[in-house]
This record gives sequence, C-alpha cells and structure tokens, in this order.
Amino acid sequence: QVQLVESGGGSVQAGGSLRLSCAASGYTYSRNCMAWFRQAPGKEREGVATILRSGGSPYYTDSVKGRFAISQDNAKNTVYLQMNSLKPEDTAMYYCAADSLRSYDCYSDSMSPTWFGYWGQGTQVTVSS
Repeated sequence: QVQLVESGGGSVQAGGSLRLSCAASGYTYSRNCMAWFRQAPGKEREGVATILRSGGSPYYTDSVKGRFAISQDNAKNTVYLQMNSLKPEDTAMYYCAADSLRSYDCYSDSMSPTWFGYWGQGTQVTVSS
C-alpha cells in the first residue's frame, strides 16, 4: 500500500506563487511515476506534471510550462510542485498520484488518471484575479 498526503494549497492573487507537497509512505519504491493532477469544477481531471523517481526530465502539460516545476526529495519520499505566475484558470483541486508506469507512459501527453492507482486526498488552490 502507498499513502499520499498533499499539503500547501491555499488562496492567492493572480501572479502569486504556491508550493504543493506530497508526502508518500508505505510501499513506495516500486511506484516509479509520481504525478500531479488537477480538477476544476465541472471539468475532467488533467495531468499537470510528472516525474520519475529515478530522475530525468519532468513532463508538464502545455498550460503550465515555464510556470510550474515538479521536483522530488527521495530521502524524504516527498514530491513538490512549485507554482509561479498563477492564473485564475489554475484554480482547481490538486491531487498527487503514484503508480508503476513505463517511462514512456509517465511522460505521455495522453496520460490518464486511470493509470494511477494511488491518490492523495487533494489540496485546493484558488487564484483570484
């Protein structure tokens, strides 16, 4: 079993920054792909950023490229999402997810939330204009 706990959400004005954290515990070492998803009201859950526990260049969805950065501290079993230059359209519930995926799938533009079996409870991010 893998447990994921997110923190760091909140309310900010447009242009502001937030840093989300995802602390993982349990049988984590085999869950090689760590991801951040988000879901706004009335919209589908979308992949925002992913990173392989073994390292390598992260993946970002186009709408956050240049503004968000995913990183990890394997010693702490924690994944972070640094979000800068936030926009009102970034408002959503943000979820951390983990599972064992092929590297190709972990970085896929067509990545689906159904590929991930482990999820955190989510943390709300609200950006006001």
